[in-house]
Amino acid sequence: MLETVDVGTQCIACYETSAGAEVVSQLRELAAPLAGARVLHLNATPYGGGVAGILRSEVPLLRDLGLAADWRVIAGDAAFFNTTKAIHNGLQGAARDITPDEQTAYLDTAGRNAKQLDVAGYDLIVVHDPQPLAMLQFAGKGAARWVWRCDTDTSEPHASVWSFLRPYLQAYDAAVFTLGGFAPPDLPVRRVEIIPPAIDPESPKSLELDLGLARRVLQWIGVELDPPLLTQVSRFDPWKDPLGVIAVYRQVKREVPNVQLALVGSMALDDPEGWEIYRQVRDSAKDDAAILLFTNLTGVGNVEVNAFQRLSDVVIQKSLREGFGLVVSEALWKRTPVVAGRAGGIPLQLQDGAGGFLVDRVDECADHVLWLLRHPAEARALGERGRSLVRDRFLLTRLIADELRLYGSLLETASLSQPAAAQVGLAHEERDPVCGMRMDTHKAPTLTSRVATTRSARTHAASSSPVRRRSSCGHIRLWLDEMSELRQDPCTRDWVVIAPRRSERPHTVSAPRQKLGIGTSHGCPFCPGHEPETPPEIRRLEPDGSVRRKAAMLASFQWAASVDMR
Repeated sequence: MLETVDVGTQCIACYETSAGAEVVSQLRELAAPLAGARVLHLNATPYGGGVAGILRSEVPLLRDLGLAADWRVIAGDAAFFNTTKAIHNGLQGAARDITPDEQTAYLDTAGRNAKQLDVAGYDLIVVHDPQPLAMLQFAGKGAARWVWRCDTDTSEPHASVWSFLRPYLQAYDAAVFTLGGFAPPDLPVRRVEIIPPAIDPESPKSLELDLGLARRVLQWIGVELDPPLLTQVSRFDPWKDPLGVIAVYRQVKREVPNVQLALVGSMALDDPEGWEIYRQVRDSAKDDAAILLFTNLTGVGNVEVNAFQRLSDVVIQKSLREGFGLVVSEALWKRTPVVAGRAGGIPLQLQDGAGGFLVDRVDECADHVLWLLRHPAEARALGERGRSLVRDRFLLTRLIADELRLYGSLLETASLSQPAAAQVGLAHEERDPVCGMRMDTHKAPTLTSRVATTRSARTHAASSSPVRRRSSCGHIRLWLDEMSELRQDPCTRDWVVIAPRRSERPHTVSAPRQKLGIGTSHGCPFCPGHEPETPPEIRRLEPDGSVRRKAAMLASFQWAASVDMR
């Protein structure tokens, strides 16, 4: 019942060209203490979607690095996969309850698959997404370490779905999410890791493809390459909004009548809803010959996807909700500009003016697509910067390095004493607060600032040289000695002061605290006679209706900071 996936062999040395010899050397150093470690990856499908694509590349490379890695796929019937699709949508916030019959189908399938699992044969078992999640409950933990790898945004799950799944997570040793904000509320796992996914630059989907060969590939399946070509590569899933992409295309077509749209999707075993979405898309596109639909079941595979992403004028990824949206990095690696929805991990892949544009609406998406079509030189420059960003942050070698650190930590640590909130990131490592990627503290420049701080009612003026540190994902943190941190939001570009020592207040403040006798005239700060205690105004409504604002530094039990960055 548990099918072993044959992944062939790969050589880590082949990645020296794309990732660098130093990176490959570091991987070998990380893997050396784990030589012979028996690692199993469990998921629900051998093809279709990002998880299967990553495992097909990662598992043979783990073997080449000396680990005894396996990849096995669970089996289930239509009732099971319909249930897991509903669970998947519920974890992303869809208001859909799981019926008693669906719960039974889910648990019965988990039990049948668990009977086929030899837990004693592995040191570490990585379970991907909700489909195999409950197997631990039925197979027994044994001596192995168990990790749940969740690749979707579960930050606001539907309550009934989460209450059903949550008990089956309690025995896991660690949980891994693609972004720091994706962990669900009240997670019962003591160890939480944030490891974004990555693309394999040496896979057929992303390896360098001669442009002449790429043109032949697309012409062979009926694509004309002289008119402008827009492409979205994704599952046929409502969260990917393929109907919204068609709406974008129709707006663009008013200005560029010969434009084409290719919707390239993968029909996976664990996604029965995909056929219904595909039929909706087909019906919407049936009267327009310039809308082209392709799937893996009609002969379009990794090489064809490579050619589409390489030769398209613009790649669209109009996701409404997203786990990470790795197809954005796939397109950027080929220097193709992207217009994508502001969802999941997509903003991490499109930042600092690299790669393309983030959008929230159909008209906004169409406007950016038109701009890229009318400014080909600028579009090429965006694509080049996007490729550099992907090379630095989203290649498979970085993902394997992060996972090797996690494996080593779990297999060498007998017990964990810290709660989950303190366990984000491996011990003794600096981690980015937004996406969890490791901070590079040695290459960061120093930024000189003038810092003014205030604590409680007294003001302390100081000059210092705080350190600005940039993580591998580009988020910036400014440490003001041991006081507050100035962080830049990667999506809005706003600077925010964070007080990491808030847990110390108010009992660490030595100044005496005023006791307010609420309800008595002499103790109420709003009663007559207490006007001198009113803080200075920060906003005033003038008689003419105008508003006058005044900046103010409010007293606090914790350090605050004002930074003049010159």
